[in-house]
Amino acid sequence: MKLVIEKGDLQRGLARLQAIVEKRNSMPILANVLITASGKGNDGRLELAATDLEVGIRGSQAANISKPGSVTVSARKFYDIVRELPDEPIQLQTTSTNYLEIRSGRARFSLAGTDAEEYPSLPDFSPGKLVRLQAAVLGQMIERTMYAASADETRYNLNGVYFEVIEAEEKIRMVATDGHRLALVDRVVGSNASGLASGVIIPRKGLAELKRLVDEEDADEVEIGFEGNSGLARKGDVTLVMRLIEGEFPNYRQVVPDDINRVFTLAAEPLTRALRRVALLSAERSRAIKIDLSEGNLTISSSNPDLGEATEELDFDYAGDPVSLGFNARYLLDALSALGAKEIRLGLREGSAAVDLRPTDDQDSVAVVMPMRL
Repeated sequence: MKLVIEKGDLQRGLARLQAIVEKRNSMPILANVLITASGKGNDGRLELAATDLEVGIRGSQAANISKPGSVTVSARKFYDIVRELPDEPIQLQTTSTNYLEIRSGRARFSLAGTDAEEYPSLPDFSPGKLVRLQAAVLGQMIERTMYAASADETRYNLNGVYFEVIEAEEKIRMVATDGHRLALVDRVVGSNASGLASGVIIPRKGLAELKRLVDEEDADEVEIGFEGNSGLARKGDVTLVMRLIEGEFPNYRQVVPDDINRVFTLAAEPLTRALRRVALLSAERSRAIKIDLSEGNLTISSSNPDLGEATEELDFDYAGDPVSLGFNARYLLDALSALGAKEIRLGLREGSAAVDLRPTDDQDSVAVVMPMRL
């Protein structure tokens, strides 16, 4: 293999792989990037690929190929080297012993590699239906749901975000829950979602990589599709594949309040700041805070026998009977941060202490936080 490629193109391609490469020692080769040069001359392409056997990504960049070939080298070391090289074209060449020679300006590196045949193959499938979505829309849906997915490995069916198509409303929906909180977002995508596989659970790591993909500067639209237990997302010359979570997602509709009888509007920033301050004296493990609603007033308080007490009052348009609620402060703060709204609609349901939070300008984004005993 022998080629010349622009530093910026190579660096962006390698940066995209860093969160995927496997850092554990169960299969050392998973810490490598698979480098494949194909074509000839200025029409050539350099493909970079990495996988941890659950999530894989493959992207290609234009390169001047003198000799096609392939090799695998440490993804982290290769990236570190490229990042420190001068802003000049980079020459790559493999040796007969699978070393990768890297040259730029007067800098020379020789990086130990492995035969490409030893690298696990990435899934190569084409879903029957691909849907084109606006990158910004998909990015916001991920941001507003992924925080609520469970990190408890024993509840594997909650370790991701549930994706379904609401064909009657021409919407797609993403839902996540860890049993203590729930996040749901709907977005209208039109009739092109018809026929897209629905009711799948996308793993947290796959979603994190998809979020990075849609956040790239040149991201405009992304194609997504599902087939069997695999998912695919494609942006230009970059393809992300992932293994979906197999299992049954709980009936989330039982948790989302549909009979809210008390609704209030709050400025998000003062509420967020008050929660952060009061949470400073909450118990380290539970992060428990108490919210008291009384006429014209919302009081947030915390008490910790080892540290002390904290209380803060906010003006609140409330005229009902006094209500006391206990919550994990972090869950409320996570929800407010993910929603990213200036004003929040806070909803309460008779007979339930769960709080329903929605931006006042987006009723299709919902965060539900369950109460806790104090």
